[in-house]
Amino acid sequence: MEGQRAISFKALAIGYRSGGTERILLPELVTFAGKGELVAVIGENGIGKSTLLRTVCGLQDPISGHVLLSGRQLKEYSRNELARIIGYISTEPVRVSNMTVFDLVSLGRYPHTSWTGRLGQEDIKITFEAIERVGLKSLSYRYINELSDGERQRAMIARVLAQDADVLVMDEPTAFLDIRSKYEIIHLLHNLTRYKGKTIIFSTHDLNIALNEADKIWLAGRDTFTEGSPEDLILAGSFSSLFDSSLISFSDRDASFSFRREQKGRVIVKGQGIIKIWTERAVNRAGFNIVGKDADFIVSASGSPGEYVWILSGEGNRYVFHNLYDLARWLGTAAGHLEDN
Repeated sequence: MEGQRAISFKALAIGYRSGGTERILLPELVTFAGKGELVAVIGENGIGKSTLLRTVCGLQDPISGHVLLSGRQLKEYSRNELARIIGYISTEPVRVSNMTVFDLVSLGRYPHTSWTGRLGQEDIKITFEAIERVGLKSLSYRYINELSDGERQRAMIARVLAQDADVLVMDEPTAFLDIRSKYEIIHLLHNLTRYKGKTIIFSTHDLNIALNEADKIWLAGRDTFTEGSPEDLILAGSFSSLFDSSLISFSDRDASFSFRREQKGRVIVKGQGIIKIWTERAVNRAGFNIVGKDADFIVSASGSPGEYVWILSGEGNRYVFHNLYDLARWLGTAAGHLEDN
């Protein structure tokens, strides 16, 4: 397995030195990212995710311990060697004038050029291919300061793709992107690991993406660091213990977050498949607990797309609804009646 490790941590401590004091952000790290793996780094703001990623790239010295790149310590590599092997995207916004998308992306080729820094035909070809892969082909000669935040982020990702490094380290690469663009970029990163053998380590606040796409998750908490496949961490209760609070709960059943709501009543939901699932969610959001017996109301859900119907019964009354909005609104009104009783 050692030969399959792209990045390894050996008793690594990360943080900052100021004067004669040290501030260590995470527990001592002993872990690795395998070759061809997509690794997601998750944790609260300020926990040390960016510091960890900068340390992985050799942009920041560790407090102690070592980062190993293909079995060698980072300090054993020259800057030019590292630039060929590791590509990095920070969260810092790019604000430059008089630089086109092509100019920015082509910067990724400079570790591969001669001392003159002149781009060859192969470098130009790779640059355009990277631009096209992130969906910016029509904006190749648009100035960076004329791009939206999302387009600028895509250009930064194209730059690191053009670098063609074996290890890509990205600090929140899907920041500023809309839902569709986020999944397009993650799909691209996934393909780079599967078909190009790249190792990609990225931080994200999008737990859904990490759970569904990452091979491994590094879960950073206050004084804790846990790693494993998304499924292993869920089964171990790692997300529940790290993210649960008095206001928010994490469901190990469907890997979702929800607000803790005061339960205003009890409802039995009858139905099958997807209509039952979404009815339960709407009822729960309205402040009612889903139970199997001894309920205040019974909701029967049936029908097919475009013809769904919900029948609510309770307290001797029967009501018919044709959408969940009206059902949830009615339950919200009924909650006040139940509390008065």
